[in-house]
Amino acid sequence: MGHLADGGSFTLTSGILDRDPIVQGVGAATANGALAGFVKSAAIEMPRGLRINVVSPGMLDVSAARYGAWFAGHTPVASDRVGRAFVKSVEGAQTGQVITVD
Repeated sequence: MGHLADGGSFTLTSGILDRDPIVQGVGAATANGALAGFVKSAAIEMPRGLRINVVSPGMLDVSAARYGAWFAGHTPVASDRVGRAFVKSVEGAQTGQVITVD
């Protein structure tokens, strides 16, 4: 936190698996859920107007060819939508939020 300017922002990256699990995804689902809880709690303790959020997209369209078989029935998410979620997190006013992109 000491390296971030007043009012600065941390953005973490999570995923869909705590909301829509897949077979053999328990580890990732656990990590995704932990990040969601972490940002909500950490946000209320951040000094100097610092903010923290997590962007949580579904499977990206650019990953569908490689990972699509693991994500049966999932609709791939456009990469540009995920990029806009990161802009929202960094440049917006939100803190303690899970910004989902489904």
